[in-house]
Amino acid sequence: MNHELLKKIIYEQHEVIKNAKLIKRDIELEDNLNYVLVGLRRAGKTSILYSRIQDLIKSGIDWNQIIYINFDDERLINFNLDDFSDILQVSEELSEKKHYYYFDEIQNINNWEKFALRIANQGYKVDITGSNAKMISKEIESVLGGRYISKEVLPFSFNEYLKANDISFNSYTNKEIANINNLLNQYFNFGGLPLTFQIKDKREYISSVFQKVLLGDIIVHNNIRNKNGVLLLIQKIAESITTSISYTKLQNMITGIGYKISKDIVIDYCVFCKDSFLLFSINNYYSSFIDKNSNPKYYFRDNGLLNLFLNDRKGVLLENIVAISLYRKYKELFYLNGNKVDIDFYIPNKKAIQVSYSIKDVETKKRETKNLIEFVMSKKEKIELIIVTYEEEEIIKDKGLEIKVIPLKKFLLS
Repeated sequence: MNHELLKKIIYEQHEVIKNAKLIKRDIELEDNLNYVLVGLRRAGKTSILYSRIQDLIKSGIDWNQIIYINFDDERLINFNLDDFSDILQVSEELSEKKHYYYFDEIQNINNWEKFALRIANQGYKVDITGSNAKMISKEIESVLGGRYISKEVLPFSFNEYLKANDISFNSYTNKEIANINNLLNQYFNFGGLPLTFQIKDKREYISSVFQKVLLGDIIVHNNIRNKNGVLLLIQKIAESITTSISYTKLQNMITGIGYKISKDIVIDYCVFCKDSFLLFSINNYYSSFIDKNSNPKYYFRDNGLLNLFLNDRKGVLLENIVAISLYRKYKELFYLNGNKVDIDFYIPNKKAIQVSYSIKDVETKKRETKNLIEFVMSKKEKIELIIVTYEEEEIIKDKGLEIKVIPLKKFLLS
């Protein structure tokens, strides 16, 4: 690889990073560990690398010690595994001091993991990002185990979304409260992809991100010929948010409208959608170990992407955004269906959570409350009971138990 071209690419990127205005993300990364940042396209992985670099510069590290390469650069179209050694040589030409390596979208290079493992074994400080299914966490851990920590980067939390819009957290004036409510409505409908809040035609931008995920990370990466089959499956999953759904049921939904597809293909497509970071799923806590994966509840990793497939279904968007918030915070997240209870989310020994856009209707309130109370009384454990609504708030006391009704804004910021 031409050394002068590599230097030019590195220097150009230094200027980009110097001038980047960044939002501090709510993600904890240790200074001395190597990370592979994975996740949905446009979720902000690159910005986290930029932030890591800016922090190093503030601490006294020289720019010539920073080696940042973005492998989406068209000038690296013919870059291959052997060319990685030229990056190490160029870094020595730039500085004799310790180097810090940042490789963006490294999955574009075949067998990249061999190089990543080699330089980590040699003691270099390295951070890596990747978007598509070549970078799924379980594969990274098996290949790079012990040398890198895999960390998923999700789109903005609502907390980060407010920071990006310069909302102060010290005090809320009436004007700030109005701004927060307006931003909540935007976040609720268009999600937290970092560029979304800057763009007027948000839906068009979100649609372009979805097409990139669909075509690049699902269709092309998995050599799928049937684009319409995948798209139809995603549509049916979007329509089924809030309910568990089996592969057989998905197959029947699709074949019921005259589209032939096998159950094995349905299973493959679901896996591909999860591996591309478009979807995630949670399982029924009551199911046996063997059956846990047979009837999952699926959710989209961003409300804006889900909303591409919906038509004014606020209850679905509410449950999805609550699912994202819980998925961000808890490693163990389930739903409950069985033993005469039906509960949207369960964090073992901590919380049981119902989601309802409104509980002003007496029957709705009775149903949501009854499920929580019956579950706690049967399990006989002390856990927090919550009903998340869009804007209602109260404390319900029944049979010696307390249920917190929390509005979405407060839930997302807690």
